[in-house]
Amino acid sequence: MTLMTPPPLDQQQQQEDDEMLVPHTDFPHGPQPMEVAQAETANPVDAQPVEDPPSARFTWTIENFSRLNTKKLYSDVFFVGGYKWRILIFPKGNNVDHLSMYLDVADSPTLPYGWSRYAQFSLSVVNQIHSKFSVRKETQHQFNARESDWGFTSFMPLGELYDPCRGYLVNDTCIVEADVAVRRVIDYWSHDSKKETGYVGLKNQGATCYMNSLLQTLYHIPYFRKAVYHMPTTENDNPSGSIPLALQSLFYKLQYSDTSVATKELTKSFGWDTYDSFMQHDVQELNRVLCEKLEDKMKGTVVEGTIQQLFEGHHMNYIECINVDYKSTRKESFYDLQLDVKGCRDVYASFDKYVEVERLEGDNKYHAEQYGLQDARKGVLFIDFPPVLQLQLKRFEYDFVRDTMVKINDRYEFPLQLDLDRENGKYLSPDADRSVRNLYTLHSVLVHSGGVHGGHYYAYIRPTLSDQWFKFDDERVTKEDIKRALEEQYGGEEELPQTNPGFNNAPFKFTKYSNAYMLVYIRESDKEKIICNVDEKDIAEHLRIRLKKEQEEKEQKRKEKAEAHLYTIIKVARNEDLLEQIGRDIYFDLVDHDKVRSFRIQKQMPFNLFKEEVAKEFGVPVQFQRFWLWAKRQNHTYRPNRPLTPLEEAQSVGQLREVSNKANNAELKLFLEVELGLDSRPVAPPDKTKEDILLFFKLYDPLKEELRYVGRLFVKGSGKPAEILTKLNEMAGFNSDDEIELFEEIKFEPNVMCEHIDKKVTFRASQLEDGDIICFQKTQVGSTEQCRYPDVPSFLEYVRNRQVVRFRSLEKPKEDEFCLELSKLHTYDDVVERVAQHLGLDDPSKIRLTSHNCYSQQPKPQPVKYRGVEHLSDMLVHYNQTSDILYYEILDIPLPELQGLKTLKVAFHHATKDEVVIHTIRLPKQSTVGDVINDLKTKVELSHPNAEIRLLEVFYHKIYKIFPPTEKIENINDQYWTLRAEEIPEEEKNFGPHDRLIHVYHFMKDTAQNQQVQNFGEPFFLVIREDETLAEVKVRIQKKLQVPDEEFTKWKFAFLSLGRPEYLQDNDIVASRFQRRDVYGAWEQYLGLEHTDNAPKRSYTANQFVSTWE
Repeated sequence: MTLMTPPPLDQQQQQEDDEMLVPHTDFPHGPQPMEVAQAETANPVDAQPVEDPPSARFTWTIENFSRLNTKKLYSDVFFVGGYKWRILIFPKGNNVDHLSMYLDVADSPTLPYGWSRYAQFSLSVVNQIHSKFSVRKETQHQFNARESDWGFTSFMPLGELYDPCRGYLVNDTCIVEADVAVRRVIDYWSHDSKKETGYVGLKNQGATCYMNSLLQTLYHIPYFRKAVYHMPTTENDNPSGSIPLALQSLFYKLQYSDTSVATKELTKSFGWDTYDSFMQHDVQELNRVLCEKLEDKMKGTVVEGTIQQLFEGHHMNYIECINVDYKSTRKESFYDLQLDVKGCRDVYASFDKYVEVERLEGDNKYHAEQYGLQDARKGVLFIDFPPVLQLQLKRFEYDFVRDTMVKINDRYEFPLQLDLDRENGKYLSPDADRSVRNLYTLHSVLVHSGGVHGGHYYAYIRPTLSDQWFKFDDERVTKEDIKRALEEQYGGEEELPQTNPGFNNAPFKFTKYSNAYMLVYIRESDKEKIICNVDEKDIAEHLRIRLKKEQEEKEQKRKEKAEAHLYTIIKVARNEDLLEQIGRDIYFDLVDHDKVRSFRIQKQMPFNLFKEEVAKEFGVPVQFQRFWLWAKRQNHTYRPNRPLTPLEEAQSVGQLREVSNKANNAELKLFLEVELGLDSRPVAPPDKTKEDILLFFKLYDPLKEELRYVGRLFVKGSGKPAEILTKLNEMAGFNSDDEIELFEEIKFEPNVMCEHIDKKVTFRASQLEDGDIICFQKTQVGSTEQCRYPDVPSFLEYVRNRQVVRFRSLEKPKEDEFCLELSKLHTYDDVVERVAQHLGLDDPSKIRLTSHNCYSQQPKPQPVKYRGVEHLSDMLVHYNQTSDILYYEILDIPLPELQGLKTLKVAFHHATKDEVVIHTIRLPKQSTVGDVINDLKTKVELSHPNAEIRLLEVFYHKIYKIFPPTEKIENINDQYWTLRAEEIPEEEKNFGPHDRLIHVYHFMKDTAQNQQVQNFGEPFFLVIREDETLAEVKVRIQKKLQVPDEEFTKWKFAFLSLGRPEYLQDNDIVASRFQRRDVYGAWEQYLGLEHTDNAPKRSYTANQFVSTWE
């Protein structure tokens, strides 16, 4: 699923991820595509390499990095695949607090029109201390003139990049690498899926991620489709409000349509109609939401229980004591199984791991009811497997070392036939029915291509389980061979040969960015039942009627579109339209052509015949009709230009359109001039000579602030405005001798131009011509102070720039609080003054504003800087979208002062009391951590006057850093992790030569996540002596944490390295486990305290994955 300008499902719009792949833009917030593994408009969703891709690695060493004072920096040009490339970086971020980095086509301005090229590439910042901590991100893109660069606006946090301890800047040098492989692509749009394969695709509606591939998979389980068709729905149901009807409708269209099918109704029916919905869930959750809702709707109907029959299996969790006769079991059902990919070579290895027996012994003994603590075996075995087995492969995992979600691209094999009875039924529980043969055949492979925060989803399916596979990639369905569906989706790495000897010559390996993340297997013994026939008789009659009608309407529209070249749309504007629209719908020009009567006329019809249609429609006899052509002027206004000649009226409609319209659209726009006699009936139009000028008149009332259309007149070019004043007064309903002022409305783009007309100068000398507009008003006598806009130019200026802005408090970003009518030309100061005035605030500089992100419908992450924009219009624009929302905060100090300060939220942990207080510290940006500590000392209660304080970075319940007192606070980011301050314990001050300072963390094993270690609670440091046993350390820990004996006896202690626990015995020497090593990455090794998490959740723990969609 690939898209360029991303849309929420109805309105083609969307949000960006904090690690989004984007075309670079100098605007703060550029077009930020969402699923962007291949984000291009023209071809390469199916970007298959036609030959081995030329590839190369380019290394860029940037010296004096922290002293760069340029906003952006380009590398030297390098060649790959015969093309010129270069890297573009923003050393201080492209309006974000991350390094921004892109791959750029170096010669794009000089390339021929319509150029494009496709590349798969990765960008890296090398860690010069530990290469394994290098930051590397991959993507692929179709480069073209509109998107000549592509990459990552938020590549890595500036705080990490500039931190000298982290290893990305060594001797103020940064090393950046680009691995680029150029691929040729084959044409995408000329393919007719139905004709080529018999199947149709699903439209890419934008932002629906994995949904299309899941829906195709479910549709191609015929038994499931049949059950969906048999669900009772009625003709009164609305598809966007009923999941069963929406799914029936979607499946029917997939079965009988000739072109790709839309999914909007379905996404609306289960409430996931924004991008956020898909980002906050994964494919497993979507599958469950759909199945649970269908299961619920099937209750009490003929298809009740279908979901369970197809997808539900059961396993047994057991704990079995070794030395006594005691066993505890619990039966659980599953609809899909989550299998580990990391550390497993194939599906069988994952199943082996799933049923692996864990020994509960030593400190980890099991408490058996009447037998007390016992050695035991713990595990899972399967009671039965379902006919349709859905396997979710854990390609996405939380990386505790890098503190982020990562995608596991490791090689992972899956067989065409899966035998779950292997090795004498090793996966089966004693209660399993051994007469059922658990031999499965592969039905579908769902693939994700791209990185953790974006990507493209598609599926390989063999609908009838024959040897022929098909690839379902949004709109496009293609035939594929088995190698493409299986081996190429195992993941792992492929080596790309080096073809550019100008660089370092070793071939480089490219991670295969596309790999399977879900597999569907069907049991051999059930396949006849599941791959059944589904035809029209399975579909309810009301549904058939509704969908056929929809199909007919669609066909009618398609026919109209196909025949469009035979027809012309003629839009006829009349005096009545001008009267109705001016001053209400429009203020500038004369008419909105989309709101006038339009006729669809065959091109070969003579124009004179068309006039008869007009006579019927408007009651104006043919001989009294005179038509004018409209013309777009150079100043972007659109006015009646000249009447049609008798010769032109004798032509066909099609010929006339070509005369009138160089823009080559299928429309002909006309103005119908009708003269009315004294009895208000049409009469013959007056003769028009070159001397006659047709003018249109608008009247302005400054007291009412009203502009309206009052009519049109022919005047002589040699005449003067003074000669028509009486007529204008009559048209306005004024006294015949009232004084009036005249102005010509000249243009309104990009700004308003409206000039005073001298009544004594001839119309021709004032350069007036056919179609011009004169606005007039009574001459103002005396003071004009009671009028906001005393004359026509000031009123038109106001109308052009007025903007009603909805203000919301930043604390309640979903609720409009008040509206103010402002001008787009208002300065920053004007806007904050008006807001302060509305809020009754004396000091406008204490107002801070934040702009609105039109894609995410949320505040932008960075507020508007003090006088950081010139006009209101700059605050409301978000790339090419304009919003009418601003967020405000009331600060306790003026904004200019605050901007010179760095604000940090620091959680202070009291040494003796069990309390945590969050302090807000504000200091000048050039301050150091030492200054923060000194400021904190004045605010907190210390256990004794000489206590020393330190500042730590805590993330996800681990301590990542002790900040040195000399570190500058400007680059410290407290948005994603917690800054913790605490007293340094006395024991750490009396540190012996052989003592060790170790990390101690709380953890438990998550049963739902395959026993994965989950940290929780407050981490801390502990000094351990060289020969101290675990029993001695436990005494100190219990005292430090004040845990009651009864609770503490249940705790287990383990040494953990990279998330793997190694349980310790009381007589183990703790220090021996902790090898001497440098501090970098010390959080990887720690003493773990395993117990249940009984503490109430702190508010900040929920904030660990906050990412800003901008």
